Amino acid sequence: MNHPWKAVFLARHGQTEWNVQRRRQGQLDSPLTDQGRTQAARHATMLRSHRIDVVFSSPQGRARTTAQIIADHLDLPVVVETELAEVHHGQWAGLSDEQIQASYPTEWQHRSRDLYLWRFPGGESYADADARAARALARIAAHPACRPLIVSHEMFNRMLQRHLLRIDPHQALTNRHPNDVVYEFDPYRCSRRTLSQSPDDTTDSG
Repeated sequence: MNHPWKAVFLARHGQTEWNVQRRRQGQLDSPLTDQGRTQAARHATMLRSHRIDVVFSSPQGRARTTAQIIADHLDLPVVVETELAEVHHGQWAGLSDEQIQASYPTEWQHRSRDLYLWRFPGGESYADADARAARALARIAAHPACRPLIVSHEMFNRMLQRHLLRIDPHQALTNRHPNDVVYEFDPYRCSRRTLSQSPDDTTDSG
């Protein structure tokens, strides 16, 4: 991929009410908690020395709010990129894993057999999101930003990391992205380092 990047920064949105309730969000939404807003503000403070020049955000409200908090602190613009939306959870959006296992036991078993290709009922697969991640990065690369920050979601961020690190999709699926972690990627060495970390790891619910 041709790009102008010197570094790429990747954040997940701050903690949300549905994260706390352990409900899957997908392309639905729930507001940030007070802790989620605090996490976004901490990101901004930590990122101040990293010369970020633009903030790209998923269209979901939780990501846009997080991105705006960071951008306001850094006096930067926010560019909403629709391709950065979380993996579409279809009929499972808004449900807890316990509710899903009770209502969709067969689909739940099928999911574990091939997590990459399996598609949420009425929604997307990781493979679908993988194609979107490639398009999102291509669109971001077309912007004259050298040190962009991307604010998206845990599941979708796995596919962004797959392309930034040039790793196998199944390896990418093992990556976690807690709400209070920012990663910095060297696009030439295809390497990653953690810039901030906290014990908050509030679920794989987008």
